[in-house]
Amino acid sequence: MIAKKPPMGWNSWNTFGDKINEQLIKEMTDRIVDDGYRDLGYEYVIIDDCWSLRERVDGKLVADPALFPNGMKALADYIHSKGLKFGMYSCAGTKTCAGYPSSYGHEFSDAKQFAEWGVDYLKYDFCNFPVSGDAKNAYLTMAMALRSTGRDILFAACNWGMYDPSGWMRSHGAHSYRSTGDIFDGPKSYKDLFISQVENVENNAPGCWNDMDMLIVGMHGNGNVGIGGCSDLQYLQHFAMWAFLGSPLIIGADLRKLDDVNKKTLFCKGLIDINQDDECRPPFLVDHADTRKYTFAKLLSGNRIAIAFFNLAAEDQWSQNVGICFDDLGIHSESGIRLQLTDAITGEDLGIYEDSYATKIAPDESKVIIAQLIFPE
Repeated sequence: MIAKKPPMGWNSWNTFGDKINEQLIKEMTDRIVDDGYRDLGYEYVIIDDCWSLRERVDGKLVADPALFPNGMKALADYIHSKGLKFGMYSCAGTKTCAGYPSSYGHEFSDAKQFAEWGVDYLKYDFCNFPVSGDAKNAYLTMAMALRSTGRDILFAACNWGMYDPSGWMRSHGAHSYRSTGDIFDGPKSYKDLFISQVENVENNAPGCWNDMDMLIVGMHGNGNVGIGGCSDLQYLQHFAMWAFLGSPLIIGADLRKLDDVNKKTLFCKGLIDINQDDECRPPFLVDHADTRKYTFAKLLSGNRIAIAFFNLAAEDQWSQNVGICFDDLGIHSESGIRLQLTDAITGEDLGIYEDSYATKIAPDESKVIIAQLIFPE
């Protein structure tokens, strides 16, 4: 199955925008391997918009030879030689978001060309889509075009949440669907995207994932979507939110410049394991009676439950008391079940609890816990 679990990788857009070239993509590929990202599951190297010539040549998309002198097939071969997968970008509209030729009306020929290049992942955007067009049919058409190639290509539909994609993208062949507008490198951006999706998380399942957009972890206000940046604590909260809610984990930072603190965030095995759990179950919202704090839970393999508390209060506000009654996890007192709790971020053993758990979290902080069920003898 394609996309049995949320895809993981790196994309060029957040940091580099149109400033991309063959050497850059190779350097990011090397970093993914040499720095250990591949070993944690980050496997897709994705080129976003602005890779082609401004016009088709003989009806075909052509990689800009000034940027990609050896062409896309050679670049795909390089990425594959490193044990990684190659991602490309096109658009369902008449032009891409940056004004380059897109795949509207060329779906089957473009899909064939992508397959010949060795593409494993296609991000399919939604700019410049005709007012009279049928968005559902447009994404279905590209899904069928990709299937017709005979190559397994992950179809990452990116229509920004238009026309309620959670209701039809799975049935129309997408392997992920963008449920939000674009992310920017600031705390308000990632928090707003998170809040917009808290009621939409249960549509995630193997084969089609709710994509909340790419990660901004470690960007610190630099690059194409930089608007001031976030604190390290906020980047950790952002990553924890995306991991817990089952979003694809697609890094957007310059891997050559990523600092140790934020590299540690992207390497957080406890959070990645929740995102990539073998049971592939979506989380469910337990509580957000206070709009500054949210509590989620997620059933995991191995008789485990993940619990997440998020405090969205700003730095100049206040810590929040958070907690969960185990009844809200389907565990009643009469069951005799206790929970062995471990901090998913730090690995700290929090002890064994019955009936409930409570703690306090600071502004912009997250507390993510793995609960191992202990059954009565």
